[in-house]
Amino acid sequence: MTTETETKPVEQTEEKKEEVKEEVKKEEAETNNAEEKADDKAEKADKEKKEEEKKDVKAKKEPAAPKPAVHKLDFNKDVVYLYQFTRTPVLPSLSPYCLKVETWLRIADLKYENVDHKMKYKSKKGQLPFVEVNGEEIADSAIIIKELGTRYNKDLDASLTAEQRNVAHATISMIENHFAWVVKSWRTKNPAGMLGAYKMNLQQITETKWPKPVLEFIFKLKFRRAAKKVRAHGIGVHKPEEIEEFGHNDLMVLSDLLGDKPFFFGDDPNTLDVVAFANLAQVAFMDKEVSYSLRDWMTENCANLVEFCNRVKELAFPDWEEMCTTLDLNSHLPKPPPTEEKAEEPATEKEEKTKEEEKKDEKEKDDTEKEKAQKDEKEGEKEDNKKTEEKEKEEEKK
Repeated sequence: MTTETETKPVEQTEEKKEEVKEEVKKEEAETNNAEEKADDKAEKADKEKKEEEKKDVKAKKEPAAPKPAVHKLDFNKDVVYLYQFTRTPVLPSLSPYCLKVETWLRIADLKYENVDHKMKYKSKKGQLPFVEVNGEEIADSAIIIKELGTRYNKDLDASLTAEQRNVAHATISMIENHFAWVVKSWRTKNPAGMLGAYKMNLQQITETKWPKPVLEFIFKLKFRRAAKKVRAHGIGVHKPEEIEEFGHNDLMVLSDLLGDKPFFFGDDPNTLDVVAFANLAQVAFMDKEVSYSLRDWMTENCANLVEFCNRVKELAFPDWEEMCTTLDLNSHLPKPPPTEEKAEEPATEKEEKTKEEEKKDEKEKDDTEKEKAQKDEKEGEKEDNKKTEEKEKEEEKK
C-alpha cells in the first residue's frame, strides 16, 4: 500500500514537468515567430520606404527634353530657313505668299536659305510658306514678316506716318483678300492655261517619271478642289467677266496710289510694295504666248504697275534669270568652287576601248573553257586506263 501511494505523486510531478517544458518551448517558438514577423515587417517597411524615396527622386528630376519641333536640326544661329513651293521658269514662286516672304527677306537683308523639301512639308497650320529660326517654327506670311521684323529690327514701315500705315493696311487687305482671289479664280478655271502661263513641267516639279497626261489629270483634279474654295470665298459665284471687272477696279486703285513714284510711299520699298509685287508679278510675268485678258488690260491701262514690278524684280532679285533657268532655290548663296574633273575621253575612243575589253573577256572565257575541257579529257583518259588495268589483272588471276 505504501509503495503504490508513494510512486503516484512522483509520476504526476514528472508529467507536470514535461507539460511545463512543452509549454515553455511553445511559448519560445511563438516568441521567435513573433520576432521574425516583426523583423519581416520592419524589412518590408524599409524596402517600401526606399522605393518611395526612389520614386520621389525620379519625380524631382527634370523631365526629358521634348523632341525638336523643326525639320532642320543642323541649323545655324539666326539663319532663316524658308519652306516654300518650287521655282518655275517665269517666276520664283507660284504662291504670292511665298514670293512675298522671300522678297521681304531680300529687301530686309536677312540671312536665309530655302530648304529643298520636295513639297513634302507644311507648317503646323497646314500652310506654305513657313520658316524655322533657331529651332522654332513661324507660320503665315504676315506673322513671319512681323515676327522677324521685331526680332531683327527690320521694320520696312518705320518711316511711314500713321495715315500711311492705315492706307497700307487697307490696301494690303484689298490685294490679299480680293485681287489675289481674282487671279486664283482664273487659275482654277483654266488649269491647262496655268500650266502654259508658268511653263510648268509637272514631271520636274513632282520629280516623278509618270506620264504627263496622268500628272496633268491629277493637277486638274486638285484645281477642281481649289475651285470649291474660290466659290466658298464668294468671288467664285460671279460670271468670269464680272470677276475680271473686279480685277480692273483693284488694279486702277493700285495704279492711282502708285502714280509716278518709284514705290507706293516714296523712294524706299515698304511692306505694301512687297505684297503688291508678290501678287502683281503672278500676272505681269506670265508667258506672253498664253492669253490672259487681265494681264493684257494691266499692260495697256496700268503701265506704271508693270514698271513697278520690273523695278522690284531688279532690286530684290538680281539673280532672277539664273534661278528661273536653273530652278535653283538658293541661287543667292555662294557656291563652292567646282572640283577638278578629268576631261572625258572622246566617245569613239571610249567605244573602241569597251569593244577591246569585251573581246578580251570573251577570249579569256574561251581559254578557261578550253582548259576545262582538256582537263576533263585527261581525267577521263586516266579513268579509262585504270579500268583497263583492273580488267587485265582480273583476267590474269583467272
